[in-house]
Amino acid sequence: MALLSLDDVYSLGESTLISNGCNAENAAAVSRTMTAAERDGSQSHGLFRLPAYVKGLREGNANGTADPVVEQIAPSVLKVHGQEGFASLALERTKDPLIALAREQGIAMCGLTRIRHFAALWPEVEMLAEQGLVGFAVTAALPYVAPAGGREALFGTNPMAFAWPRENGTMLAFDQAASVIARGDVMIHARDGHPVPEGTGLDKDGNPTTDGAAILDGGVQLAFGGYKGSAIALMIELMAGAMIGEVFSYEAKETAIPGCPFNGGEFLMAIDPSKTAGAGFIAHGEELLAIIENMNGARLPGARRHANRARGGPVEVSDKILEAIAAL
Repeated sequence: MALLSLDDVYSLGESTLISNGCNAENAAAVSRTMTAAERDGSQSHGLFRLPAYVKGLREGNANGTADPVVEQIAPSVLKVHGQEGFASLALERTKDPLIALAREQGIAMCGLTRIRHFAALWPEVEMLAEQGLVGFAVTAALPYVAPAGGREALFGTNPMAFAWPRENGTMLAFDQAASVIARGDVMIHARDGHPVPEGTGLDKDGNPTTDGAAILDGGVQLAFGGYKGSAIALMIELMAGAMIGEVFSYEAKETAIPGCPFNGGEFLMAIDPSKTAGAGFIAHGEELLAIIENMNGARLPGARRHANRARGGPVEVSDKILEAIAAL
C-alpha cells in the first residue's frame, strides 16, 4: 500500500482522465467523486475505478466531452440527458435546479438518462442534505444478481442511497447495494485472495461460495435478506429503468463492453420536510438519532465514513492499482 494525499489522488485522477480523452470539466467532476470516495474509505469506488473509466474512454463506450443538458419537464420534475458521459458532471449540473424546485414545491425529482454511473451514490444525496433537504437516489447496473430462488443473473447490484440533514452539519447518509456486498467489493476480495461473506453469491454451478473469483467467473451474486432484498432490487430496476425511460440491467448488458462503465439511468429525489413538518423537523430527527448514538454497541449508518472524512487523509492506495494507473 502507498500513502497519497487527497490532492495527489485528485491530481492522479484528473491527469489520467485528461490524457485519455476527457475534457477538463468532466475530468474534474469524476476526480472529485473518486477523491471523495478515497477520503471516506470507500476504496471500491475510488481510484480502483479509474482503469475502467479510462477503458470506457478508449473503447468509445463513454463520452469524455459530454455536455449534460438539464430540462424541467413539469413543475417539480427534471430530466437530464447525460450524452453518454460519466454521471459526475450530470449530477453536479442537476444540483442547483433540483434544490430550487424542492424548496419551491416541497418535493422534486429527476431522471438522469444516458449516463455512465460508476461511482458511489452517497455524494449526490449528501449534496442535498447539506442544503437542509432529504435526498434519495437509486440506480441499476449490469445483471450480476439472481432473483430470490433463481440462479441466473438478472438484476444489477442496484444501490440505493438516503441522506437526512442534521444540526451539526454531519448529515446522516447511507449508500448500500441490494446485493449482499457491492460488485467492486467482490472484485477487491478476489484480487487480494480474501473470502467474501457467506451468502454473497453462487459459483457457475449454482453452489454457494465464499470465493469471490468463483462468483466473478460465471457465478452470480445474491440479494441481501433473501426475497426481501430481491424485492428491493426489483423496485430499483423499475425506478431507474422503466420509470425514467431507461434500460433495465439485462438490457444494459446488450450494449455493454466488458470492463467499461455501463449505460443506464438514475432516479434522484429531493424533499423539503419543512413544508410538511415545519422548521423543527431536524431537531425532532435528532432525538431519534441521539438514542441510537448513545446505545451501547450501536452506530449510525455512515458513521465510519464520516470518521474517515474527519481525518482528511492521507489515504492508503493499493500498489496494484497505482501500477495499473501508471500504465495508462
